[in-house]
Amino acid sequence: MTAILECKHLTHYYGKRKIYEDLSFEVPRGRILGLLGKNGTGKTTTINILSGYLKPRAGECRIFGENIQTMAPSMRSRIGLLLEGHVQYQFMNIVQIEKFYSAFYPGQWRREAYYELMNKLRVAPGQMIARMSNGQRSQVALGLILAQNPELLILDDFSLGLDPGYRRLFSDYLRDYARAEDKTVFLTSHIIQDMERLVDDCIIMDYGRILTQQPVARLLGTLRRYTCRVPEQYVPDLPEEFYHPSVIRGRMETCSFLPPADVERRFAELQVPCTDLTSELMNLEDAFIGLTGKY
Repeated sequence: MTAILECKHLTHYYGKRKIYEDLSFEVPRGRILGLLGKNGTGKTTTINILSGYLKPRAGECRIFGENIQTMAPSMRSRIGLLLEGHVQYQFMNIVQIEKFYSAFYPGQWRREAYYELMNKLRVAPGQMIARMSNGQRSQVALGLILAQNPELLILDDFSLGLDPGYRRLFSDYLRDYARAEDKTVFLTSHIIQDMERLVDDCIIMDYGRILTQQPVARLLGTLRRYTCRVPEQYVPDLPEEFYHPSVIRGRMETCSFLPPADVERRFAELQVPCTDLTSELMNLEDAFIGLTGKY
């Protein structure tokens, strides 16, 4: 598939603190990709680089084949961007803010996409943005982006401050819209359960590097949690194909992309003193914690 977004060899520091080095990834056209990482791993830094607000120390980001740092405004109009904080101009109501934003996108504005979502919210046309809940405001922000009709949507922490009902509405509506309209979406969220419902592919980022990038279905069909009994004094020293092994009260837990037969063989080769080895597939949140560690 053709990549609509390409980041190549990104390196960035804040002062002397390295955020990441030689980071590379692509987002294929027509896919919904979620970036997952703990606080401080560089998710918002990446969003700021993608939006052109931040110039990396090294490397480049290309969208539609053009460097984001030198992209013309006419090309930027093909990108919809939602950052933390959602809607500005909260003194307006939902009708006023739609008319205001539409003036910036002549020839491509789709007001029906905006009002379709507003109707789902069941808010009065004259309702002021300032008097809405955080969840309603985020839906207004999404509606304005959908009316912009961009080819690429970049959404940073899109579910911030939403209750479960609004998160579900947001995720389901965005997923159905993106697939029906063949849009490409790159997003981050701290609510990983929402990502599992929404995204096609995921990047799991650790401090300074990407641990994996692959379709969610493949990740959840191959990554397994392994548990077994070991002596309580056993200190695991396993190779890199086993993520974050830990022992609590004689029970060792780790995760790996290796299938069960290969794990059993490797444990025998490594002389791991284990018994009662079991394995299980995981949901996306457990897979994320398994790959990045609990702390």
